Amino acid sequence: MSDSTSRREPLRVLVYSDDVNTRQQVILALGRRPHPDLPELQYVEVATEPVVISNMDAGTIDLAILDGEAVPAGGMGIAKQLKDEIYQCPPVVVLTGRPQDAWLATWSRAEAAVPHPLDPIQLADTVVSLLKSRVPAST
Repeated sequence: MSDSTSRREPLRVLVYSDDVNTRQQVILALGRRPHPDLPELQYVEVATEPVVISNMDAGTIDLAILDGEAVPAGGMGIAKQLKDEIYQCPPVVVLTGRPQDAWLATWSRAEAAVPHPLDPIQLADTVVSLLKSRVPAST
């Protein structure tokens, strides 16, 4: 394979929700390679806040997708904590309960918000735009 994108390390995407179905919807919507200019995505599925924090602290995550409707710890509160505590925190996408809740993502300092029910195209476009800024352009 001489394609330069095939030699890149996978991008690690953390997907947090207490609901396994929500995590699977996100992963199925994005797939392994949502854009030809990006390397493959490798998913880290997380169901609890402490595991989100530990993965993000490790510095190996390129983007986090946090379910704002998760319980007991919602994704918006976690996003705010990550942005407050992690130097050069990777981009965060918050999944909101309704499109009208997008303003809450501003408070959480997340780079983007995508409402439930998930629109695979909107989610992919959002994730691709955030990840492109983290991958050097191929020559």
